Amino acid sequence: MEGGRTVIVREPEIRVNERIRAREVRVIASDGKQLGVIPVREALKMAEELGFDLVEVAPNAMPPVCRLMDYGKYKYELKKQAVAKKQKVQLVKEVNFRPNIGEHDLDVKINRIREFLEDGHKSKVRISFRGREITHPELGKELAEKIIERIIDIGLIDALPKFEGKSLIMVIAPKKK
Repeated sequence: MEGGRTVIVREPEIRVNERIRAREVRVIASDGKQLGVIPVREALKMAEELGFDLVEVAPNAMPPVCRLMDYGKYKYELKKQAVAKKQKVQLVKEVNFRPNIGEHDLDVKINRIREFLEDGHKSKVRISFRGREITHPELGKELAEKIIERIIDIGLIDALPKFEGKSLIMVIAPKKK
């Protein structure tokens, strides 16, 4: 709604067969081969003989581009693509930790992970070691255990904690509702 009014966005109309307004059209066969610029009447006859519809795929081109195809199948494919676009994309949100993080900072970052999981996103936890911290990997593993304990009610461990270079990484996925 925009300023209390409902705005309706209309899809561009796809012209088929007799609805095509141009005099001449560039025709593409069902196999993708170009047949050239042909008057609309001839193109319609050709489409009818082959058992296809003449569908305008590029109305703004000069001359408009039409394709010989099954219009019902074309509409189905467009609908399928629209549904695929609408499907919710699950993102992987990353939260960085250090092995000697303070208790309050840990709470804040765990709350961020909980928010990501509640929104349906995966969360990648990275515990980064700097300098000589890497000589104490047990600190990172203890921190990972603390994080797991606090989010296990709303999340599942998707990838167990493992070292990649100077970082301990694990992935947490939201529980199915």
